Amino acid sequence: MYHRPMDARAPSSNRPKWLPNALVWVRLALAALFVAMLSLDPLADPARLLIAAAIFILAALTDMLDGRLARAWDAVTRFGRVMDPFADKILVLGAFICLAGPAFAVHNHPELPRYQASGVYPWMAILILGRELLVTSLRGLVEGEGGDFSAIPIGKAKMVAQSVAIPLILLLLALADWDLHQPARWAIDLTAWATLLITLASGIPYVQRAFARKQGKPQESPSR
Repeated sequence: MYHRPMDARAPSSNRPKWLPNALVWVRLALAALFVAMLSLDPLADPARLLIAAAIFILAALTDMLDGRLARAWDAVTRFGRVMDPFADKILVLGAFICLAGPAFAVHNHPELPRYQASGVYPWMAILILGRELLVTSLRGLVEGEGGDFSAIPIGKAKMVAQSVAIPLILLLLALADWDLHQPARWAIDLTAWATLLITLASGIPYVQRAFARKQGKPQESPSR
């Protein structure tokens, strides 16, 4: 007698299709908690840095999970398409803004009057924010005209680099001697600079795609 092999996946009707969108809300809540932890004089207590790093890692894991579930369960929604990248930006940009803020500033050092313990300076955060705003604006323009402006590998690599760099910096600040001339200081600064360069470089192909589309599109004659 022939027996049909059982499908390891649950029937589509039994899948909680609300879960991917729920994970987006969870990530937004974690992002708010993460920013709050970094606002409570984090350098004074290594435990706060460790908790913040754990919160960020958990939030990043929800980002990996919700998209995969939405596609696998055919649960992609307009809410998810808008709020998922929004939650990502709140988490990552909030992290860089906090790392560049006064909570991580070291004053009156014998060798250097002021430096950022995080290795992230305000001008770095502005450049990262500007890159994100530019690419988001170009995406809205191109997709509003019916074009394809989906993420490309270098854009995904940028997100991975940022998601690794932020908790790594926090862990080094919590667990290592990060004073000037110490190995951890060099590691923190190198991580911050490498992430900045990867972030900026990842925006170049998006700008090229937008300009290529604009140049290849026939110009509309002005109305009279």
